[in-house]
Amino acid sequence: MELKPWNLVFKKGWDRHFKKFDNMIQKRILKKFNQMKQPLMARGLKSSKAIVEEVGQYRIAFYQNEEKLQKEIHFAGNHKQYEKWYKDQ
Repeated sequence: MELKPWNLVFKKGWDRHFKKFDNMIQKRILKKFNQMKQPLMARGLKSSKAIVEEVGQYRIAFYQNEEKLQKEIHFAGNHKQYEKWYKDQ
């Protein structure tokens, strides 16, 4: 059985905080996006359908469609920004 890579779809506004990060942090997050294309499992939140990937103190929140092999990126930011985003959901 061949494992197929995931497609990443970036929702409008996902980069609100990302655009303000320095170049080094942006590169780390972009590297994580490439890793997220691999057919690997991610951890979910108990009270949400959102799945979170960590990059140091930064978080990437996304929703996963297993039928389409698609991950919808909704948020990328630091932990404090993530907590605010999560509360607003």
